[in-house]
Amino acid sequence: MVWPRERCAGIAGRAIVSDFYFEDFEVGQRIRSRGATLSESEIIDFALKYDPQPFHIDKEAAAAGPYGGLIASGFQTLALAFRMFLQENVLFTASMGSPGMDELRWLKPVRPGDTVRMNMEVMEKRESASRPDRGYMRCYYEVLNQKDEQVMSFYATQIVRRRPEMPD
Repeated sequence: MVWPRERCAGIAGRAIVSDFYFEDFEVGQRIRSRGATLSESEIIDFALKYDPQPFHIDKEAAAAGPYGGLIASGFQTLALAFRMFLQENVLFTASMGSPGMDELRWLKPVRPGDTVRMNMEVMEKRESASRPDRGYMRCYYEVLNQKDEQVMSFYATQIVRRRPEMPD
C-alpha cells in the first residue's frame, strides 16, 4: 500500500500538511518521496564541511581514486534521504524523533547529476507500554538512483505521537 499523495499534495510549491498520527499507519504501508538531483558543487560543498576525503572534494584525485570520479559522501546521501522524507510531510505533526537506526548500508556511489529518491516501508509498529501519548514504528528505508539502483538502505525506529483525544 502506497501512501495516498492527495493527503499531502502541494499548492504553489508548498505542501498542505495533514495530521498523520500513529494510528494512521499500517504495517506494510509505503511512502515514496519525490527525487532530488545532486550537483557537483553540492557534493563538494558538503564534503568540505563534513567529510573532506579526496574522492568527495577533488575531481582529479577522485578520478584516480577507487571510484573513478567524484562521489557524494554517504552522510550527504543519508541527510538528503531524511530531507526527502520530511518533505513528504507525513510526520510533520506527529514526529517525536528517533532513538536510532540499524544496518545502514551505502551500496553504490552517488555521483554528480544523479537523481535519488527514497522509499520507506512500515515494518512493525507498537504502542508505548509506558507512555500512552506515543507509539513506535520500525521502518525500512531505501534510496534509489535514477536507474532504480539501490544506493543506500537502513532501518530506523520512529517515535510517533498518538492522535490526541477529543474532548466530549
